[in-house]
Amino acid sequence: MRPADTRHRGPHPADDHLFAPRWLPVLRQAVGELSWLLTRGYPPASTLKLVGDRYGLTERQRWAVGRAACPDEQCTQRAATRLPPSDLNGRPVSIDGFNLIITLETALSGGVVLRGRDGALRDLSSIHGTYRAVQETDRAIRLAATALLTIAPGPVRWLLDQPVSNSGRLAARLRELGPALGLPWTAEVVMNPDRVLAETTDVVVTSDSAVLDRAGAWLNLADLALAVEPPRWLLDLEPGI
Repeated sequence: MRPADTRHRGPHPADDHLFAPRWLPVLRQAVGELSWLLTRGYPPASTLKLVGDRYGLTERQRWAVGRAACPDEQCTQRAATRLPPSDLNGRPVSIDGFNLIITLETALSGGVVLRGRDGALRDLSSIHGTYRAVQETDRAIRLAATALLTIAPGPVRWLLDQPVSNSGRLAARLRELGPALGLPWTAEVVMNPDRVLAETTDVVVTSDSAVLDRAGAWLNLADLALAVEPPRWLLDLEPGI
């Protein structure tokens, strides 16, 4: 698949202002307060509005806060099921394909990458059912492969959403690059990767909250991959930092 010559998954034009250093204490406080309220059973949507109104946050800032926050119970559970890379020991790995690749593309393009309470890395991109490769796509795939090779996984499979356009092309590219990168992984296009990932006994690679809460074990592969090529814009919204 050929990316457009000038296409990147970089920052939103307003991000320099919305996520400027002066906003970090406010956003972290908002994440802490939202997480506190969610822990006590308050409904997510209306509670995010309450916290966002309190701090005068824009829609994009609220989105970042919502993606970074989680209740105490979920935070504790995700910490318990997060697998240290050194403990992989040849276990099979299933990857939430678009979830990982778009996060890595965003990081490599200089876009905002979030770290929230659970330690997972998340982006603020939105593909709205349409995916197009960018200049950083192959680099993202290579970064993922390099990270995997350092921890000696068992069989690796990528899962891509069938309803998302160009999923078949991305799967073909993954199959093409895998052997050259030393990883003869598989790439499948399925109707609902989240359900497959939630039900598998494989170690799961995703930052999707609903999948993380059902996974027996998950690997923070985006964090591991970006350790060798740090993102230009890592927005650490863990409260208390």
